[in-house]
Order: sequence, then C-alpha cells, then structure tokens
Amino acid sequence: MLVYLPVPLERVQLGAAFPVDVWSPDGRLLLRRGQVLQSTAHRDMLASHQACMTETDAQAWQKSLERAMRQQRARGVEMAQIANTHMPSEILDSDYLEGRAVDGGWLDLQEILRGLLYQGADANAPLARLEGIELKALSLLAGDPDDSLFVLFQALPELSLGYCATHALLSGAVAALTANKLSLPNDSQALLLRSALVMNIGMARPQDTLARQQRPPNAQQKQLIELHAPTSVEILRGFGTADDALFDMVHWHHLPDLLAGKEAAVAIDNLHLLNLADVLVAKMSPRTSRAAMTSVGVAKWLLMQNSPSTAVLRPAMASVLGFYPPGTYVQLQNGEIAVVIQRGLRANTPHVASIMNANGMALSKYVYRDTGAAGNPLFAVRAPLPSSAVHIRVSLEKVRRMRQQHGISP
Repeated sequence: MLVYLPVPLERVQLGAAFPVDVWSPDGRLLLRRGQVLQSTAHRDMLASHQACMTETDAQAWQKSLERAMRQQRARGVEMAQIANTHMPSEILDSDYLEGRAVDGGWLDLQEILRGLLYQGADANAPLARLEGIELKALSLLAGDPDDSLFVLFQALPELSLGYCATHALLSGAVAALTANKLSLPNDSQALLLRSALVMNIGMARPQDTLARQQRPPNAQQKQLIELHAPTSVEILRGFGTADDALFDMVHWHHLPDLLAGKEAAVAIDNLHLLNLADVLVAKMSPRTSRAAMTSVGVAKWLLMQNSPSTAVLRPAMASVLGFYPPGTYVQLQNGEIAVVIQRGLRANTPHVASIMNANGMALSKYVYRDTGAAGNPLFAVRAPLPSSAVHIRVSLEKVRRMRQQHGISP
C-alpha cells in the first residue's frame, strides 16, 4: 500500500511554501504543493491532521535539505546553525529519482506514478521518472506476468491507493501482455505501456474523486472527462517530449475509430489495444456508486463484441487474462472461497489458493487447489466473486511461497 511519511512541520519556516503535496494518513489532500505555511495556528492545524507526504516526495525533499546543508558547510557556517536549517521551499529535478534508478515492485511503481500524475504539468523530472517506471514495469511483466497481474488486480479495489495510478499500470500491463501474445514488436509493447501510464494525466485527481463519488458526474466533471485526452497531450508536450506516436495514442485512446483515415504516427491496432485494455480495467474496477463487472462478464464482453477492427485483438486479450485473472476471487464447488494465483492451462481452470472454508471462516494456512485437476470436481470453479465479498486481506508472501512450493512460478 501507499507509504506516507510525516511532514517535518517544525522545520518548515512560517511564510514558506511547501514544495510537496501534504496529505492526511487516510489519503485526503490537505495542501497542494506551492501553498504557504501561514502561521503557527496553521502549523498546529496540520499537526492535528497528522500531515504526511509520499515517500517519493519525502526522499526528494530530504535530498534538497542535504544539498542546502552542504552549501552552508562550504561557506563556513557553524554546525549548530546548520543543524537548524529550515526545509527548503524548492525541490530540484535532480532531487527526484532518476529514470533508471526506479526500483521495487508494482506498489512502489504505483506510488511514484501516483505522485507524478497528481503533479501533472508541475511534475519534477517527469520524463526520467516515466522512463524508470516503464523500464521497471516491462521488466516485472517479463519476469513473472502472473505475479504482476496478481498484485495489480489485488490493488484495483483499494481506492485509497489512488485509482488513477492503479488503472494506468493495470491497463498498460494488460495491453503489453496482449501485444506479446500477438507477437507484436517490443516497441509496440513499450508504447502501449507508456501511453497507458499517462493517458489520464489531464484528470488524475478528479479520476480518483470520481471513483469514490456516489453521485453521477456533474456538468463540470463531464466537461473535464470530455477534454482530458487533449489536456493530457498538452501536459506531455510541456514535459519536453516530441513523441508523435505517444501523442496520438493519448489523444485518441477513447475514440480509436476516429483516427482511421487520418495521417497518424501510430499503428491502429496499438490504439485499439490500448482502448480495449482501458475499458476492460474500468469495467472490472469497483466504484463507490456501483459494483465491478465480474471477470467472466468481462471475458464475455470481449468475446461477444461485433467489431471487425478488433476481431483479432479481443480473443488474444481474453486469452491473456483467462476467465479468472490472478488476483481475483472465486468460489469453488466445495464452497471454499479462493484467490486466483496463476492462470491455468485453460481459461476456466486457474490455480487458486483457498483462503476461506465453506463456512466463511478465514484459513490461517492457505490451501492450494488446481481447479483443472482430473478426479477433483469439488475443486472446480463454481463462480467468480467480487472483491467486496471477501473481507480478509490476502498475504502476497504466502501466495508467492505457495506458487514456489507447487512449482507453478517461473
């Protein structure tokens, strides 16, 4: 889950601007970067709300402080005075993670991407950070696609993590894996992932708001949704990139058919793949206002569409995910509730870990089930389950150990 660290309020000078977004521990935005610490009462109010920042921002801010302290030492300032240095009001691009230095797993990437999407046009070192996320994500997908899907589908209903970033990563993963299934070139896979990361940067914060909102979008939100694609392209241009293929992918990702017949820098199949992945993830995403579509429902949606332009793409995407993608939940014929841990030989026979018995009691020790095993009809899948029906947190480490023990991990 997203890691927040306390803001060192006692080291922020009154009248100084915060160079980071300030959050409460439950993910509510308290101050946008650039806003000023106005008074001691303002500081006390932020302290009462346990003001936090993302780990990425915290590391960059600490680097900016260390640089300021080094400069003071070089000028001969006394150590006692240096020790009381205020937190800087500016963070340089170089203080943030450089592109190829991005490390960790999918949730680490999710945190870095969330911060970047929220910062939008004001992002620090955006191209380097995006490159780092892209390279690491492609590496994780190539190393273990089932583990990648598991982590991302488990994160999808956790709206507190930031839906915009999870949606982007999962859409990119599904599109890139489908491109690989279709034997498309590596540069197509990279472009699909890169496009998914930033296709909604023009409405990242509102996208998270809409995911938690119970009422339908109002007029202002509808206009933002309608304009977010060209807005995203303008933000990307402001980053300094000149990638026309990326611009086309982002601009037309909701309306791929409108690009037909126009002069384009991108293959139309790539655009249709991004659109399919984007819509698929949206359908499988729970909202405060509605339940998510089941994985089987989404598979049927893919396979039953009557669209010649995506006739080859849709079954490939359905094959990549199966009827029950890793990280989603099912009920077995014996009544157990299980989490899917790996795709099986057939779309309807995944490998699963039973996490609750037939009476709904949580199992302290997960039980491996091969739903396609001959002679064990009670282990077959009865039905998919929404994440809202499972009220326990799944241990990723237990799942990974189980996959290793049963020889089903790469």
